[in-house]
Amino acid sequence: MSSQPIVDVFVLAENRLLREALLRVLAKKNEFRVVGSNSYSSAICREIVECKPGILLLDSSGLSHANASLISQLHASISSVRLVMVDMEADEGTFLRAVREGVVGYVLKDASAAELTYTLRSVAVGEAVCPPSLSAALFRLASQQSECSPSRAWGVELGLSRREQQLVELLREQLTNKEIAAQLNLSEQTVKNHVHNIMRKVGARDRLGAVRRCEIERYRSDATST
Repeated sequence: MSSQPIVDVFVLAENRLLREALLRVLAKKNEFRVVGSNSYSSAICREIVECKPGILLLDSSGLSHANASLISQLHASISSVRLVMVDMEADEGTFLRAVREGVVGYVLKDASAAELTYTLRSVAVGEAVCPPSLSAALFRLASQQSECSPSRAWGVELGLSRREQQLVELLREQLTNKEIAAQLNLSEQTVKNHVHNIMRKVGARDRLGAVRRCEIERYRSDATST
């Protein structure tokens, strides 16, 4: 029977105690090889790319505003890297943001060493793993997107992304940025950025004007298709 290939892992965590605890767990497992570990810095992306890990094991600091571009930069540089996040709380908003960023393994603070290594093994062979307590959030998100996603035709004409079209539907309901953020599991700042982009793309001065401009374009699109 052939031995299992060794998986190279880079550990990225702001908290030193957490980083060292993760390193101790990995040191006891022959199927993993730690190729680097560090905290967040301006040079961390280059360091990780040079190590070429198969898995990046990181904490939720990777989702902060200061590190917002890190994950996308890593995906662009190492397309095959798989992301596993260790988070301290079972927060659905953080979990869903992590999934959107490409995280395929999610481990909570109360997980055992065995659960962590199981997640790493599963991710290494192409599977996705999350705590059962958070899996329902994925089903709810898929359901919301199915219900709220409009026809793309009118939005494409205006240059709106699928997410921006989704926000237009909620702007029409006169929801606040905070309410939209809660419904879509986004940060309020992300919603503000989307709303600004929508108004810029459709040439509107305010939210109501953006909705009216989109409704006119939707009407034209529906009339053309009939």
